[in-house]
Amino acid sequence: MERPTEPAQKESAATARPPLVRELLLVAGLFLVYKLGRQLATGHTAEAFGNAHRVWDLERFVHLPGEGSVQSAMLHGDTLVHVANTYYATVHFPATAAFLVWMYLRRPGHYVWARRVLAAVTAAALVVHLTFPLAPPRMLAATGLVDTGQVFGPTVYGASPETDSLSNQFAAMPSLHFGWALMVAIGLIVATRSRWRWLWLLHPLVTLLVIVGTANHYWLDAIVAAALLGIALAVIRPAGRTPTTGSGRGREDTGDSVPRTPDRQDGPGVPEAPELVGAGR
Repeated sequence: MERPTEPAQKESAATARPPLVRELLLVAGLFLVYKLGRQLATGHTAEAFGNAHRVWDLERFVHLPGEGSVQSAMLHGDTLVHVANTYYATVHFPATAAFLVWMYLRRPGHYVWARRVLAAVTAAALVVHLTFPLAPPRMLAATGLVDTGQVFGPTVYGASPETDSLSNQFAAMPSLHFGWALMVAIGLIVATRSRWRWLWLLHPLVTLLVIVGTANHYWLDAIVAAALLGIALAVIRPAGRTPTTGSGRGREDTGDSVPRTPDRQDGPGVPEAPELVGAGR
């Protein structure tokens, strides 16, 4: 017998999926606004290096592990550092785009939540980029770190921040590489039920080691990104969990409810059956 909840679930899923053209325009528009906003933050060289010294000194003051330890392990072989540079250059945008496409097609209700969270985190990051320009550790002589992108390749940045017209190299904090990767993992963990879904946390973990080992970000860049994401997740909650009406106990409807059998009604004049001793044990 077909469960009566299945047609309602299919209809609800179809209704919840936003129009594709609108979503493509919206995501593309958000990306363009972000790229243009980053360009507004270019320059400010002296301020960016001053902030870099403050961040570096703060990390040492609170005894965070040195970024150099990660890079030293990465520099043991040219192959490893080349893979790390390639990961940094090629995984960030495609992985996030693939995540949004999969969520749109398979989990439309969760897609809207994920898109809103990513938009909120990106907007907050842009504000920090504009108000707190920060030179990455690869530019700071005090760190003693190597610009692995320039030395080993590939790199997404120009050799000089002043001549780089494609990106703002002084937008190190927060790290959207890490923030987006963490959201991808959290979104997939929330939207799926596989016992292996927790392995998605490897994506932000590898991303963290890559952004630090390649000297593109400080530890604090990832910490601030995680904090912004935590605030966004606390404010923007996933849809699809609403209290059922008439239960009186605020039970959440997860879509997996089994139809309950109505209580037995005895006809008039029929005595109620006595309870058997030991029944229900």
